[in-house]
Amino acid sequence: MKIEVFTNPLPWFKTKTVFLTVVFSFFCLFIIAQENVTPSEALKLLKEGNDRYVKSQRTYSHLDQSRRFATSEKGQHPFVTIIGCSDSRVPIEHIFDMGVGDIFTVRVAGNVCDVDEIGSIEYGVDHLSTPLFVVLGHSNCGAVTAVVKNEEVHGSIPRLVDNIIPAVEKARKEYGTAFSSELLNKAIEYNVWQSIEDLLKSSGATVEKVRSGKLMIVGAIYDIKSGTVKWLGEHPDQVSLLREPNTSSISEETHKEVVTPTITKSNEDLHIKNRSNMKTT
Repeated sequence: MKIEVFTNPLPWFKTKTVFLTVVFSFFCLFIIAQENVTPSEALKLLKEGNDRYVKSQRTYSHLDQSRRFATSEKGQHPFVTIIGCSDSRVPIEHIFDMGVGDIFTVRVAGNVCDVDEIGSIEYGVDHLSTPLFVVLGHSNCGAVTAVVKNEEVHGSIPRLVDNIIPAVEKARKEYGTAFSSELLNKAIEYNVWQSIEDLLKSSGATVEKVRSGKLMIVGAIYDIKSGTVKWLGEHPDQVSLLREPNTSSISEETHKEVVTPTITKSNEDLHIKNRSNMKTT
């Protein structure tokens, strides 16, 4: 057998170049494929990713140099938009075993949908055309807990958590005002529904996407201890919410109101103080 030894580095260089070209082409094709993912397929990808995460079988895909290069050259084409809590125990890309360019992520304490969050969501579902939008709540949410317990909060936080109050009030009708794990868990669930409701009542672009069948909106709750995601499905009143005419935006309804909630420990009820001096223009 004759063994040929290459002293010229050119063949090796050509081989490496061809290999990198093939890899890059593959990721470009994958990015294009993500653009054609259906809402149901997108949801399936998330469910499979969370299953791998829970079982410690993560693939850590889309985190290498080729992925960064491909998304830099071809742009981002995420297959899902997710709004979740800012809580450090809820690393959204990790819990779904996703990487660069897979998820358009919006994070805010209490996973509330207010004017800034809705604008970001519209960028994901309308401009980037993600076929799936998820409101992801989580167990032991500090923002929801603060409202349930009537804890004293300061600064701009009252104007953040006022979005959570309707969910807590609804949960109290079922479990009373005394704090309990059942009350908290139900408030966390209702807060997911509240965020979806706030979005659909304020975003005509999102409503049209859902009506056309190009977008699915679902709620979910992440368990910070087990790592599992409980899927809640579509909003129970989605049909009626889609029928309602799109009213004024949250910025007009909420931020221009002269009253905003201040949560205190001294009383079981939420006290409303006149804060016209904070009225936005």
